[in-house]
Formats: sequence, structure tokens, C-alpha cells
Amino acid sequence: MDKMTTETGTDLAEWVMAQALRLEDKVIAWRRDIHEHPELSYRETRTAALVAKHLAALGYEVQTGVARTGVVGILKGAKPGPVVALRADMDALPVEEQVDLPFASKVRDSWDGREVGVMHACGHDAHVAILMGVAEVLAEYRENLTGTVKLLFQPNEEGVTDGSPSGAKLMITEGAMQNPAPAAVFGLHVTSAQTSGSIGLRPGGLMASADRLKIAIHGKQTHGSQPWRGIDPVVTAAQVVLALQTIPSRQLDPTISPAVLSVSTIHGGVRHNILPDKVEMEGTIRAHDEGIRKQMWSRLEKTATSIAEAGGARAEVTVYEGVPVTWNDPPLTAWGTASLGRGVGTERVKESRPAMGAEDFSLLAQVVPGMFFFLGIVPPDVDPREAPANHSPFFRIHEPALKHGVRALSYLAIDYLRRA
Repeated sequence: MDKMTTETGTDLAEWVMAQALRLEDKVIAWRRDIHEHPELSYRETRTAALVAKHLAALGYEVQTGVARTGVVGILKGAKPGPVVALRADMDALPVEEQVDLPFASKVRDSWDGREVGVMHACGHDAHVAILMGVAEVLAEYRENLTGTVKLLFQPNEEGVTDGSPSGAKLMITEGAMQNPAPAAVFGLHVTSAQTSGSIGLRPGGLMASADRLKIAIHGKQTHGSQPWRGIDPVVTAAQVVLALQTIPSRQLDPTISPAVLSVSTIHGGVRHNILPDKVEMEGTIRAHDEGIRKQMWSRLEKTATSIAEAGGARAEVTVYEGVPVTWNDPPLTAWGTASLGRGVGTERVKESRPAMGAEDFSLLAQVVPGMFFFLGIVPPDVDPREAPANHSPFFRIHEPALKHGVRALSYLAIDYLRRA
């Protein structure tokens, strides 16, 4: 305990590492249990109960039912000080697992009116297990802790189809970022793009904004042998799909910020010889700059409507606003990068490239300064470029990486509070 009270980061780092090693088997066991029993967004009742029981046993003030199935744990240190928040998301995906593991998911559930397999294909099982481990480290440190730690176990990061708000948005609405209000929020995400135990982050935009687009092309139905007697929405839709690709590649300056516009589904018609009245398409809009994001919205509407009008058709364009850019507060990230270097070793901490994936952690980081980072989970003998990606039915986690997640978040929380 004497080492924890010293002013040198090295001694604290050694103590945190010892705790992470002590808890490693427990964290792995929690992760496997949660992995075997995945739950879809806003259905994370079993996971939430596991978390709440663990936090209560450690002496945390526990709030359940936050944002339907979320859990908030509050740990007040022995000394007064600021408040810091740590977040983990809990939901799984409608993916049927194809990894041969003794704890592989066999769970099935309904999703958008269909029966589907359910899998932790994005690693949220690891996020929950890591933060449960962090909770135990911080409880052990409580008598030396300056300030308060707020743990946010969040539902529904992946999103639902009924129009409900994201888990982060609903947690904010229901006061999870108040009483007490944190001065900063930290979080992590496991990634198949990095080697096990490595940490990647950058100041500014780390992950992209994500918005959903829907375009309906209205034409005039006719016989497929006589297209001139109607208005062909299929050909118009094809022209729109191709033209939309020129928005990020030709209409926007790619040196400012990366951007992607992808049409992912297209539906129209019921028979090979009938040109339909309507074709519908959906896709995603990704950007790392809020100005670029808004430009893409306006340019895609102009592009689609103009092309449709030129062919005698009509385009109805809808953009469903999603989550903003996951923005790492630059001053906080400069401090946090140095802190991680002290806590887990500078050799593990690397600057990340901007990622085109999205995260509703971005909403929490709009309330208070935030810092988000990636934790690599690809075995050292595997090239990350060859590893199955997050959301793949073959996604898997190199479990020795988990202790480094526990180290990183535990050290960040303690170091942030004691700097005050």
C-alpha cells in the first residue's frame, strides 16, 4: 500500500499491473460467461444483473434500470476531489457465431421480425468484463482515491430498428452524466485491427460520424419490353448509386478529412419483365469532420433529385441523423496519452489512424471532454490484416489482451483524479 501513496507514476503502474494480473482469470471468466449468453440491444437484463451484483458486492452505489437496462456504479474515494466516468457497452449483435469455442454462443432471438443468431461479434463482452475488473481495482484503491469514479455500463450501442435513441443518448437524457457530474469520460473498444495488448488513439476525430440515408426513386411502371411507355426507376437508381460515389471522391477535398458514402441495399420490382413504380435504397454516410458531414447531406440530396428529374423520375431523399464524430478532446488526449505511457508502457501506446467505424461514446464526449482508445486483440502471431473483423461471425478475442484494458482504464482513472 505504501507504493500507492507515492508521487511517482511508476510505483502506481506496478501496483495496477499486479492487480490486473491477480484479476486476469476472473476477467476472462466473466468475458466467457457474457459471451456465451449474449443479449441484443435494450435486452441486456442478464448482463446488467451480473454487473449490478458485482458492483454492490464491492461497495459501489448502484443504479439499475438507467436507460432501460443500463447500470451506473458510483465509488466515492476517501479523499474529496473531481469525478471521472468510465464507460462500457453491453449489447451483442444479430450474428450467428461460427467460431469453434467451448463458450460459443448458441443463443437465438428475434430481430426486425426474423429469428437470428446472437453473438458478441464486436467485443462488448470484453468491454463489460474489463470494466468489472477495473471496478474491483478501484474498490481496492478506495482508501487512497481522491475524488469519485462513475462507471457507466451502457445498453444499445449497436442500435435498434424501432427508432429508439441510442443507449448513450438515453443515459444522458436520464441523468447518468449528472449527480455527480464527471469532469471527463474515458472508454475503450477492442479491435481486430491491432495486435494484442496494443493501444491506439489520436487527438481529434478518432471514429467517424454515422448517418443513415434512404432514397426512394419514383418512376412509372410499365412492361419491361416497352420502357419508353413508363419511367424506369431501376436505371435511374443505378445512375444515382454511381453518381453518389463522386461526392466524396470529386466534390469534397479529401485532404481535409476522410469521408465515405456507401449504398448498402437496393430493392425494387417483383418480376423480370415488369419495370416497377419504385426502387428504394439505403446506405451509410461517414465523415470525420462535422462540416464535411453536413456538406454530404446536402450534396447527396441535390445529386439524387437532379438525376431523377433528368430522367422524368422523382427522388425522395431522407437522412436519419446518427452519431457525431467520436472526438478525443485534444488537451485531455495529450495528457491521457502520456498517462497511458506511464501506466502500461510507452511501447504499447501508438497513434491510431482515423477509423471509419462509429461509436455513440461520441455523445458522452459532447457532454464533457472525452478520450476513447482502441485495444488490440489479435494474437501476436497473426497479421491484423488477416484477422476476422469486428462484426464478423468469425470474430475472436486473444484473451491475454484483457488485462491490459484493465490496466489502462484503472490507471487513467486514478491518475486523472490524483492530478487534481
